[in-house]
Formats: sequence, C-alpha cells, structure tokens
Amino acid sequence: QESVSGRDSGEERLNQLGYKQELKRSLSVLSNFAVSFSCISVLTGVTTLYNTGLTYGGPASMVYGWIVVGIFTLFVGYSMAEICSSFPTSGGLYFWSANLAGPTWAPFASWITGWFNIVGQWACTASVDFSFAQLIAVIILLSTGGKNGGGYECSKYVVIAFHGGTLLLHAILNSLPIFWISLMMKIASAWNVFGVFVLMIAVPLVATEKATPQFVFNHFYADNGEGINNRPYIFFIGLLMSQYCLSAYDSSAHLTEETMNSDKNGPIGIVNAIGISIAVGWAYIIGITFAVTDIPSLLDPNNDAGGYAIAEAFYRAFKGRYGNGIGGIVFLVIVAVAVFFCGMTCVTSNSRMTYAFSRDGATPFSALWHKVNHHEVPVNAVWLSAFMSFCIGLTSLGSLVAFDAMVSISTIGLYIAYALPIFFRVTLGRRTFVPGPFNLGKYGVAVGWVSVLWVVTISVLFS
Repeated sequence: QESVSGRDSGEERLNQLGYKQELKRSLSVLSNFAVSFSCISVLTGVTTLYNTGLTYGGPASMVYGWIVVGIFTLFVGYSMAEICSSFPTSGGLYFWSANLAGPTWAPFASWITGWFNIVGQWACTASVDFSFAQLIAVIILLSTGGKNGGGYECSKYVVIAFHGGTLLLHAILNSLPIFWISLMMKIASAWNVFGVFVLMIAVPLVATEKATPQFVFNHFYADNGEGINNRPYIFFIGLLMSQYCLSAYDSSAHLTEETMNSDKNGPIGIVNAIGISIAVGWAYIIGITFAVTDIPSLLDPNNDAGGYAIAEAFYRAFKGRYGNGIGGIVFLVIVAVAVFFCGMTCVTSNSRMTYAFSRDGATPFSALWHKVNHHEVPVNAVWLSAFMSFCIGLTSLGSLVAFDAMVSISTIGLYIAYALPIFFRVTLGRRTFVPGPFNLGKYGVAVGWVSVLWVVTISVLFS
C-alpha cells in the first residue's frame, strides 16, 4: 500500500525488509514488463532452437508443445508474481527462499536458490550471445554465396570472438545510466512484436512452396537420427525449445528496486511478459512453419545455411520467388537485432542479481561486486556477469554439443531457482506468508504445487 507520507510503496516495503534504497527508482510498469519480455524474446528462443523443435517431433511437437509449456509457465509465473509482491527486492528468488523457509533453513535455502539462479542466468546470457554469434556467422555465410556457393564459413574461433565482442558491447551498454537501458528495453520489446508479425506473415507469403494446415498442425517428425523412437519421449524432449524460450522472466523481480510501486508493478511485469510472449510466440511458430515443407533438407548440414533450419527456410523462400535470397538475409538481420537486445537485457538482469547476492555477502569478494557508481549502476556486477558468460561460452571450442548444454543448464538452473521459493511458500512458509497487493488468494497453494511438480518434470527431461 502507498504510505501515508506518499513515499513509493515499493521503497517503503524495501525499507521494511531491512534494505536502504541505493539504486535509482525510475522504471515504470511498462519498463519493468519490457525487461522480462525482452529477456524471453520469442524471436530469440524460437529461432535459435527451431532446429531442436524440428528434430524432436517437428511441427506437431512445436505447435502443441508450446501450448503445454505456456500453460505450466503461467502457473510458475503467477506463483512467482505473488511472492514478488510480498518481497520486492533485487535479490528476488534467494531472498524469497530465505524468508519463506523459516529461521532454521533460511541460510541454506537462500544459498542454494541464489546459486541456481545466478548460474542459470550466466548460462542464459552465454547461450543467447552465443546464439547471436552463430546467427552472425550464418548471415555472413549466406551473404557470401552460401555453403554451396563458396560462401565464407566462420571457424569456431571466429564465432567465439563474435561471442566475446558481443558480451563486451553488452557490458559497455549496461554501464550506462538506467534511463538509457530502460529506453533500449522498450525499443527491444517493440522490435520483438514488430519482428514476429513481419516474419510470420511475410515468410509464408513469399514462399513458393507452402506447407498445408494438416502438415503444420498434425505432422509428427520422428526421424531424429538419435535412435530415439518413442513418440511421447520425443515430444517431451522437444519441449526444450518452448521452455528455454519461456524463461528469464525473473528479470522483472531483479529490477524491482528500480521500479516504481514495485510491489504491484513487478508482479504485473512478470505475468504480462509471459502471457503476451505465449500469444506472440505461438503465432510466430505457426507462421514460419507454413514455409517448412522438407524437414530433412532444412536440417541437412550441407545446405546453403549449413543446417541452420530457419535461415535455410527464409533463404529458400526468397530465392524461390525472386531468384536470390537477399530478402531472407534481411529477415535474419531482423532476428539478429532481437537476439542482441535479448542478450543486453539478460546482462542487466544478471548484474542486478549479482549485486543483490553480493550485498548479502553470498559471493566471493562480495564487497567488490555490490558497489554502485555515480549513476547508481552496479557496474562491477555488470562486468563480472559478462565475463562469467564468456567463460561458459568457451566450452563451445571443445564441442558444439556444449551449446545444448548451455541451453539445458540455463533452463534447469533458472527453473529450479523459480521452484524453490514456491516450494517453501507452500510448505514451510504456508502459514507465515503474508501476501502483498498482488496475490492469488485461496488458490495460491494449489497453483504453487502445480508449479513445483512441473519444474521437477522438466529438470529430469532436460538432463
């Protein structure tokens, strides 16, 4: 509630929780929503993991898997939003666990939640910026003639250089005052919506060969080349694309100390980012899948895009219609801009989590990482987050299987961190939890249990 003095309700609650206001509280509900929507970034998640979706189940797996994952993600999101309303701090999940687990379990609960969250976030940023580097490599390949036309193929060392350069740029941008970061997040949100609608309409229109509705909604692709033949299992493995995409919305919680009236606006940011992403992402999946007719050829590592399915689909659509694939390359640039913005906002969220975790003394050299500069930005935490994500990306030099590992670690790490405070809220903290302005009332415990069971399920699957 607003205080009698008229002071911001989020700041008032922060003081009650034992913290002083150090970061600049200037983000609106739109800005808070924008950071989570940009981190989810359906253009990033669907595009970069479309190969996974096609390989494990194909169109039917993606179209219906997205709905399944979307429903359960909303359960998790609503549970998190309810807790966020009661504890609107940048620490987010680990602080929630500490308060909900009770005095005996608080230190361990807080520590384990915080480390799952921070490692999941670093892996998330690593996977997003590595995806950006791979996409740039594909754009260069196609722009110079494609794999079958003498195009330039970037080595793994060039790709990791792109990865490091992108993280460097993201660290520089995140060292700017929060006003500029907020502005870029709003642009990123608008770009994601704009990009999805352009691509989902234009690509099927341009394509000379279109898939039938029967193919898009019913075709199940089981020839994955991995020796996995059990259809239900293939479907569940294919959920990784959807669940990886529909994650990182804890960003709204990590920016609550910079959000006005965050006990209300933080939860709204979480729930709206998930809901709108589900609708926009489903439309994007259906739209681009209408341009898919031959799955094995799109996944073939010897095609013009080197096996990057969506890039090959875009390139073929324009080449078939106009005799060249320039339009497809332009569409890939639209996606690349969205991926770049996604990586930038991931670093923003990482840094706030690192700042808060260090403020509570939970990291080595804590005093260094929770310092803020004269713009009230935790700049040391920004650079640490970028560096750790670069280190995770270095594993790709050993094997590209490492990228799938980054994606899995990101998804599992983040979701375990999401589930732990929810688990404590429905067990140890069930009777002591005091809801904030945003709450689920009598449904809170039931929704919480569904959320926890879903996270247990995906944690097994994606391992």
